Amino acid sequence: MTTAIVGLGNIGSRLAEGLVAGGEPVLLAAREIEGARELADRLGDRATAVSVDDAVDRADVLVLAVWFDTIKELVTRYGERLDGTIVVDPSNPIAPDGKGGFTKTIPENESSGEVIASLLPPGARPVKAFGTLMAESLRSAANRTPHRAVGFYAADDSAAGDTVARLISAAGFDPLRVGGIDQSRRIEVFGDLHEGSLGDVPTAEQAKGLL
Repeated sequence: MTTAIVGLGNIGSRLAEGLVAGGEPVLLAAREIEGARELADRLGDRATAVSVDDAVDRADVLVLAVWFDTIKELVTRYGERLDGTIVVDPSNPIAPDGKGGFTKTIPENESSGEVIASLLPPGARPVKAFGTLMAESLRSAANRTPHRAVGFYAADDSAAGDTVARLISAAGFDPLRVGGIDQSRRIEVFGDLHEGSLGDVPTAEQAKGLL
């Protein structure tokens, strides 16, 4: 299975670190390939820098670790080339509110997970994952002992969800499905299962009581 991460900011770079540490090979792509090469060199033989085009064409699992609006642009640009691909959306539809905090950029009753899923071609397989934790927690809470932290995900396609669950486990978390894509809002910023709302990163056992 080929996993590619497009976008190597706080989320993408930390996820790449976690997957490589968990034994997963990854393709790394960014707007500027030099940044991808630098990170690949730092992570070692399991990481390979590629162009965004190559990432899209080679990936079985494509993690779009970029801003919500950028994901929409990429989905529109690549369209049918995403057919059959598991497309992982970690985005949160937020922007600075001018008061030191953030505000939601889409209607309260909508989720970025549902919006992105609606834009994908029918053959693509969307999964919402890796955006429930603060970026630093992707590193600091990984492989926590004695009980691992939970990694929530949402998926309509069970097989796609199982594949991403394996990546969540490789990254150092216990995967827990919250339901279909229509439950994405719960694991996005301001959702009841997001780290910002919970104030902590629970274990999977603790999290089951919150579903």
